[in-house]
Amino acid sequence: MAEWSKTWTFVDGDWHEGNVPLIGPRSHAMWLASMVFDGARRFEGVMPDLELHCARVNASAAALGLEPKVDVETMVGLAKEGAKKFDDETALYIRPMYWAEEGGFMSVPPLAASTRFCLCIHETPVLEPKGFSLTLSPYRKPTIECAPTNAKAGCLYPNNGRAILEAKSRGFDNALVRDMLGNIAETGTSNIFMAKDGVVFTPAPNGTFLNGITRQRVIYLLRQAGVEVREQALTIADFTAADEIFSSGNYSKVVPVTRIEDRDLQPGPIGNRARTLYWDWAHA
Repeated sequence: MAEWSKTWTFVDGDWHEGNVPLIGPRSHAMWLASMVFDGARRFEGVMPDLELHCARVNASAAALGLEPKVDVETMVGLAKEGAKKFDDETALYIRPMYWAEEGGFMSVPPLAASTRFCLCIHETPVLEPKGFSLTLSPYRKPTIECAPTNAKAGCLYPNNGRAILEAKSRGFDNALVRDMLGNIAETGTSNIFMAKDGVVFTPAPNGTFLNGITRQRVIYLLRQAGVEVREQALTIADFTAADEIFSSGNYSKVVPVTRIEDRDLQPGPIGNRARTLYWDWAHA
């Protein structure tokens, strides 16, 4: 059994310590994956964009046919309440979740009325921005016609997981994953940026990956600082020729890429600036 870090979970009107068992073998979410989640962060005493993460989990629930039963204001209040159960400086992962207990027609779609909610908060350090390596994955991102790509749904992540595992089997940390047209969408864990000749480029949201909250924040902060950011279709050739590459995501915010395929890279000035801008904004 895993030794979980300190964890508190709010469910059914009360807080419970530890990795609380919540579903059984008959639960719809366990066998048919009717579950959505979101992830916010508390680090160095701040919770950036907490409201947006809470709003997105409600939107994800609706997209999957679940009933978003907790309003954003209440969810934000619970997150702040739960964070007080930890040391003030401990980095936390704040994860609201919805799932279905029962199914509808022939058990396949979720029964919205059976939706349950929990808010899980656990100690998770923010990784040091030491960088990671990337390779091109043979796997692709589905379109909205093939999967609920407009939701942060648990059923989407096994595809990301196999992309990462395949990359690791070849000596890389992570993978660039393409959409069905062959354009780069994201990595297995995060949104992706590259810089060339002082201009920042990032894949344009096209319904195959989530337009991340941290991604949107980084774009806004860079543009406010006078950096040109272009959202457009990008190929693997664009990334292998980039001056620098960095990723954005809630888990570790802004992190450089230090190798792509057989080419070594250094953390670049724009990626470093993006991380500094984010940290300064979060603390402001």
